[in-house]
Amino acid sequence: MAFTVLIVDDSPVMRAFIRRVMRLAGFEEAWYLEAGNGEEGLASLAVQHVDVILTDINMPRMNGEDFLRELRKNPAYERIPALVISTDATHERVDRMLELGAQGYISKPFPPEALREELDRILGAYDGIGD
Repeated sequence: MAFTVLIVDDSPVMRAFIRRVMRLAGFEEAWYLEAGNGEEGLASLAVQHVDVILTDINMPRMNGEDFLRELRKNPAYERIPALVISTDATHERVDRMLELGAQGYISKPFPPEALREELDRILGAYDGIGD
């Protein structure tokens, strides 16, 4: 299935790792956009259609919480599924991100299978992704 993924993480190494893990998890045909923080992520969304967002939380300039908050305010972006991938996995943080509109949460580090399972679940709930 071909679809567009926006990876929002301040670490270029982590963004490359996520792309690699996605390919290992079977998403070879995905097209990837990258952003180093939430502001860059919103700018990317303004010029490119995205099917799913993978975002970190702890980033400079605009963190993942603020990014999701802004994302869900915009009717054009409110239905784009978002998966949080973060080292911060406290119950409070996970609950807050889900309340802000994330459809899933994966703790770093993670095996390829965990990402595959979450993306299959999330993408299966949204008609038209990859079409």
